[in-house]
Amino acid sequence: MTPDLEALIASLEGMGVDRLRRLWRERFGDPPPIRAGDILRRALAEKLQEHAFGHDAELQRRLGQMAARHKPGRKPRPVIASYKPGSTLTKDWNGRRHHVEVTEGGFIWNGEHHASLSSIARKITGVRWNGPRFFGLRDGA
Repeated sequence: MTPDLEALIASLEGMGVDRLRRLWRERFGDPPPIRAGDILRRALAEKLQEHAFGHDAELQRRLGQMAARHKPGRKPRPVIASYKPGSTLTKDWNGRRHHVEVTEGGFIWNGEHHASLSSIARKITGVRWNGPRFFGLRDGA
């Protein structure tokens, strides 16, 4: 990042909403799409950097996909994890270490094929579990 751009972005922090809006209009020719000060400050910093360096098309595509999955008023759903065949998951439970091998069609634990991690977690613990959570692959493990 150039020192001038760095200084400009740092100066945004001390600007009020009116000055941020004026700067947006001066730089980009149209009124800013955002009214809230903090969000406008962040959007302006992003737009200045994008203008200087270009934008990342792949990142924009992925953000668009994530936004499309979000329903207003609902909690966003986590991305479903995918595990590469050949990976090994390990979990210590009640003094015993359990190893699960990821295969093309599911999982192998104790020499048995299972379609889901949840079925393995249930066999290990005796109660229903979210398999990825049990194996520490999601928050709340």
